[in-house]
Parts: sequence; structure tokens; C-alpha cells
Amino acid sequence: MRRYEDYPLLAHNTFGMDVRASLFVEYDTADELRVFLRSADFDRYRRRFIHIGAGSNLLFTGDYDGLVMHSAIRDLSVLEDAAEHQLLRVGSGYVWDDFVAYCVAHGLAGAENLSAIPGEVGASAVQNIGAYGVEVCDVIERVETMGLDGTQRVFSAAECRYGYRDSIFKKELRGQYIVTHVVYRLAKTPTFKLDYGDLRARVEAEGVPTLDAVRRAVTAIRDSKLPDPKVLGNAGSFFTNPVIPTAQYEALKALHPDIPSYVIDEQHVKVPAGWLIEHVGWKGRSLGAAAVHDRQALVLVNRGGATGSEVMALAQRICEDINAKYGIRIVPEVNYI
Repeated sequence: MRRYEDYPLLAHNTFGMDVRASLFVEYDTADELRVFLRSADFDRYRRRFIHIGAGSNLLFTGDYDGLVMHSAIRDLSVLEDAAEHQLLRVGSGYVWDDFVAYCVAHGLAGAENLSAIPGEVGASAVQNIGAYGVEVCDVIERVETMGLDGTQRVFSAAECRYGYRDSIFKKELRGQYIVTHVVYRLAKTPTFKLDYGDLRARVEAEGVPTLDAVRRAVTAIRDSKLPDPKVLGNAGSFFTNPVIPTAQYEALKALHPDIPSYVIDEQHVKVPAGWLIEHVGWKGRSLGAAAVHDRQALVLVNRGGATGSEVMALAQRICEDINAKYGIRIVPEVNYI
């Protein structure tokens, strides 16, 4: 276990915010985590701590006067090898895209559409990451956690109450459990999901769909649209896509026949936040050193030296303009710290 005081967090957030934490602790095993949770150090910061992954879904608004924790549990093991599936147990600090690469290389299906999403395994189970018609809850079997008293608890996928970019760990149990491992169920026979955006066209251009072809296509699409956070600080998609009543969508479609949409049920339709941002005129515009990306309006970027306050102000302006023009409320997917 590693412990650092007055620790710089620049390398731990993809927005590139040059802020510091009073204390930073990184652990390699669940046993180390348990020891720390029962220590005087944790007791001191119990009311002022956060647990982060790769820092790809958060925005620091200033120095953090508290404890920042990070998992370096990076083991991967096969729990069950059945005729139709494998159960894989993966440490919370395992890089998510490395896990997807492992699955594809071993002919295991279910995660390939989630290629190139930044972050780590633990955060995937908290956030319920998703892309191209797939959410990680589709392949989660159970989540192993540790309570703040050092006791272990295992949550079934159903107990996690997964929703769109949501889980019980973000609501009722927020800050009460720390993910140590996630168990995934991957299929040995793929069922390809290609009907999202131009994914099918890219994959079928190579011939018969394969796991590797889907992974390459998803990665290429993301690379073409999303800026590299090592070059231009960002947290990927900044807002969740709003779900609106069907009647409201039909009225919007009458004015904008080209608006993309995804039917949720008979009463609700999801519309892309990026489309709304672009159509209120924010695509490519900036507010101070914070800006809306010129290729993907859903991404807010740090052009260099932006503060968390500038990014928040830009996000607020965008939300206000969309609500004023369309009567639709969009909310940040990124967590403000």
C-alpha cells in the first residue's frame, strides 16, 4: 500500500486539472484495503474521502481537502469455464480496455462494443458504462465490494439496480461500498449488436462480423470523434442523453425531421445530447479555456489551463440554453469533485 500527503492529482484525472489531495492512498489487495479502512488514517478522513478509478469521469473544481483512494487490484482469473460461457473475476484496478482486449483475444463475447472506453473495471460496475447499444450490466454476474468497516459484501447484478449510467452505488449506497472485484459472464458464441450509428456498415465492410472486427470498428469510430485526453483534457461524454416523453419528441421531430432518436418504450424516447448542444450553437465554442469539442459536441475540453469552475460554467450555460430552446433538461454524466 502506498500513502502520500499533499499529493498531485494531475495524472489521476483526464480533464488535466492540476489540483492536489491532502492524502492519497493506493492499495494492491482487498486485504490491504481492509487494513486501511480500519486504520486511524481512514478514521480521520471518513467524512471527507472519494474513491477514484482512472479519473475519466470526474471534474476536480479545486484542491481536494480530504482523502483520495485508488485501487491497484489488477488480477484476472477464470472462475467457471462452461460450454457456453466463461465467468471471469477481475480486479477493480484492471484497465477496462485491457479487459475488453483480453475477452476478444480469447473469443469471449459481450464486451466488444465497449472497446476504447477509458477507465477501470471497478468504475465500470459503478457507472454502468455503455456504448453502441450495449451496457456493461449486460455481462456483469456479480460485484464484490467492501464496506467502510472492512466487511465484504457481494452484490448480484439484480441487487446493483442498474439503469442508464446508474447503479445502487451511485444512489442509495453512494460512498458506502468500495468495489474490489467484478465477475463477468462472457459468451463463447457471439450475438453481435451492430444496429447503432454506422457500426454495422464499418464491420460488414470487412466481411463476416467477428469480435475483432467489432472491436476495431468501435475503436476507430471513437478515435475519429473523441479527442485524446493526453492531448486535449476531457472526460469523454460530459452529459447523459436525455429521455423525453414521446409526445415531446414528436413535436421536436416536426421541427427537426433529422433528429436522431432511440425508442426506450411506448412513452419515452432518448435523444442525443450532442445533437441538442450542436443545435443551440455551442459546438466548437469556448468559455475561457473550456470549450465544446469541434467534432463531438457531447465532449467538453480543457484547451489548456482551464479551471474546474470554467468547465462547470460552460456546462451550466449549455444546459440553460437547451432548456430555454427545447424545454429539455440535460444533466452532467461527469461527477463534480
